[in-house]
Amino acid sequence: MAWTDKKRGAATLPAVLVLLATQTFLPQTVVGQTEPKPLEQVLRQEIITAQAAGFELRRYLVNHVPAPPSVPASSDNWDREQSQIRRHLLKDVVFHGWPTEWVNSPPHFEEVGSIPSGPGYRVKKLRYEIIPGFHSAAILYEPERLHGKMPAVLNVNGHVGPLGKSVEYKQKRCINFARHGIIALNLEWLSYGELDRPGNEHWFGGHLDLVGTHELGLFYLEMRKGLDYLYARPDVDHGRLGVTGLSGGGWQTIVLSSLDERVKAAVPVAGFSSMRTRLQVREFGDLGDVEQSATDLLTNQDYTHLIAMMAPRPTLLTYNAEDDCCFRAPAVKPLIFDGTRAFFRLYGEEKNLEWHENRDPSDHNYQLDNRQAAYRFFSRHFGLPDFDEDENIAGEIKSYDELVVGLPPDNLTILDLARKIGRSLPRSTVPPEGAARQQWAGSEREKLRQVVRFRPFHLASAWTVAITKSKGLETKSYLFNMDNGLTSDGVWLKAINAPENTAATLILDDKGKSAANTEISNRVNRGEQVLALDLLFTGHAWTIPEPYEYVQILHGLGERPLGIEAGQLIQTALWMKRLTREPKLRLEVRGRRNQTVALVAAALEPELFSEIIVHEGMASLGFLLEAPVPYTEAPDLFCLDLYKYFDLDRLADMAGTTKVVLEHRVEPPKKSS
Repeated sequence: MAWTDKKRGAATLPAVLVLLATQTFLPQTVVGQTEPKPLEQVLRQEIITAQAAGFELRRYLVNHVPAPPSVPASSDNWDREQSQIRRHLLKDVVFHGWPTEWVNSPPHFEEVGSIPSGPGYRVKKLRYEIIPGFHSAAILYEPERLHGKMPAVLNVNGHVGPLGKSVEYKQKRCINFARHGIIALNLEWLSYGELDRPGNEHWFGGHLDLVGTHELGLFYLEMRKGLDYLYARPDVDHGRLGVTGLSGGGWQTIVLSSLDERVKAAVPVAGFSSMRTRLQVREFGDLGDVEQSATDLLTNQDYTHLIAMMAPRPTLLTYNAEDDCCFRAPAVKPLIFDGTRAFFRLYGEEKNLEWHENRDPSDHNYQLDNRQAAYRFFSRHFGLPDFDEDENIAGEIKSYDELVVGLPPDNLTILDLARKIGRSLPRSTVPPEGAARQQWAGSEREKLRQVVRFRPFHLASAWTVAITKSKGLETKSYLFNMDNGLTSDGVWLKAINAPENTAATLILDDKGKSAANTEISNRVNRGEQVLALDLLFTGHAWTIPEPYEYVQILHGLGERPLGIEAGQLIQTALWMKRLTREPKLRLEVRGRRNQTVALVAAALEPELFSEIIVHEGMASLGFLLEAPVPYTEAPDLFCLDLYKYFDLDRLADMAGTTKVVLEHRVEPPKKSS
């Protein structure tokens, strides 16, 4: 069916008039009048608690976490297996959708100045290119005397706030490395320090996914370029190249080190755990930023696999006993350390996997105790004399301003990059009506199934959990149990004296069914029966926790919440059709999340709905980029490749004879001049 946008004026007027005529001249059934306000009480009744819904989803997620890797018969077998995992992750996940020339370009580092430093080392400012138009900053700490081939350590940032690369514990570590014969490169990190700009928040990685350029690619290139730089230096010993970092820097350390075998030793600090532990512990488990559960990263492997892929390279796992952020040592150790030692044992190098548990200060830190452990580790594996932290090092710390490198004023951000890619996406022409259109729609439908990972499931049961019948209105509250272990909930409403087989409307609202009382009242007063439905992540059951925290995990595990929600809508609509014996249902939605779910469902099942009426919707998925809509507000819509291959009008064209009308369109805010 044609896509009708009422803001487009005369060109779509005939379709609008047909719709309005249909609404005006339908035979009216005399029924009692229902006001919107009294409906709120029944619509707000609790069908499933937030705690129950959250537990149900956590159980679903835990059941989808890949099992720890099995220990093979020999190191040769594991070499082959880890090589396959490495190739898969880099090709199919990290660099999905990324131009080859960006991925394979050599490092472009520019020295832009030096900083007065203390005895035994010197400091230089570097600016480098991540991709064309997107630059970052770094500080290089060199031993005062460079001779022969030197060891080097890449120091990556965590979530350190505005200070970025100038945070004191990182400066101390880099200075001490340089004083003791190790070249240290200190990288800035997206959204912090000099990259602390609107549009660089990590959640905008979801916007990259939307346009088909995997979010993880940018984060990976940002840190890998630092490794490229060190590796290309003629004075760096390729056999003594390490990486270390705290928190998000610990995550970077294990991802980069496991996927790039140029790294010969790694010290990740409090940066990750098995996804199973993160979901089960929850308190101090930390579900992390979007890149840490990047789309499909955890489909066939967990972080336990990444540790096993370090074997036999020296790896020191450092965690804090009572971490006040995340990844407490006692919770992490069984799977991450105890469960992976056997892989190092395959090579006769079990001693190369080490564990350090910090108990002073024991919170989220890379303070002196953890630094001393790192110094001992690197000195031992790099063949250097043991060294501790110099006592006078605190006097060498520079201010943020002293370490500013300076980035171009028009430097891209994550959001800029997503918009740039989105605006250049090619769109093929939709064939005219007829056989060519049907063939096109069938092909597009199969592609949509792949993009939203549509895995058909069925409605196992519909529990009637509450009933009312008074003042001219009858209602039933339902919990819809799907056979995949997830649920949705809804309230069915009808005037008592309306016929049993009266027309039926499904109503969805991004704010939950209780916010749709006006639309529900209007349809009931027309003599219709209504099912007000809350799908996964919508309504009172999803106030705690915030849905975005779990949506990112679903994406990471290879699921697509958008496909699950569309499946729930399809199954509930089929149930409603059986109940009402209506050949097709009318669907009315409010908000961009349910608009998109409705159009995906209609595109997948074109014979399900007679019409879809959209209030407060978008004219295009491009709205998500241009507004921009934060990931946290509509996390299910940031589905990898969705906007690359589809837009809302295209989904409507795939919906067969379903009439789709955009009643009220929300416009992106106007840019101030």
